[in-house]
Amino acid sequence: MLRDESIPTQARAVLIAKCADCHSNATRWPLYARIAPASWLLERDVMAGRRQMNLSTWATLTPDRRQVLNAQIASESRMGAMPPLLYRAVHWDARLSHEDVQALAMLGRQEGAVEAGTGGPGDAERGQAIFERRCTGCHALDANREGPHLRGVFGRKAGSIADFTYSAALKESNITWNESSLNAWLTDPDAVMPGNNMDFRVVKANERSDIIAFLKQVK
Repeated sequence: MLRDESIPTQARAVLIAKCADCHSNATRWPLYARIAPASWLLERDVMAGRRQMNLSTWATLTPDRRQVLNAQIASESRMGAMPPLLYRAVHWDARLSHEDVQALAMLGRQEGAVEAGTGGPGDAERGQAIFERRCTGCHALDANREGPHLRGVFGRKAGSIADFTYSAALKESNITWNESSLNAWLTDPDAVMPGNNMDFRVVKANERSDIIAFLKQVK
């Protein structure tokens, strides 16, 4: 399970110790898993966890899918969304320590060296394909997920969607999203705004340009 050597050792250890019971085929079933109705609820939750991310099949995933999951793991652990509150209430040993969260944060930076600059004129059709493969784990065009909805983001002020909970850093940034600011953000969110909640980078300049071209046209 989880033999990908690109995953840092500490992050791998946390995933196996704290996440594998719901997100792998190596579930360690507690005693109450044999007693209904608790057994039904637990099995339902484990099946849902495996569908979302199964560490036992990690090696079969595409690089794009691994990158999406790495970013989700880093983001959700830092925001306290994983493990879920009800699960933590019963399984105290699944709680993530500060050191655990820091180890998982490294997963968001497994993409390799980032190409500086811009990639020239972008292609919106290619950008849509990249968006659908690599961004929809956290974003949708018309609904808030881990990140805010992105239809109309081009020309919008950062932190301005009323029904989304932004980091304080983003709400106070006074950034307007255009070609320059989106390129910088996709290159390295932490460099643009320390303390933000995004754990994803697009390392290739031409792919950033394509994504920006797509976002620019979805009004």
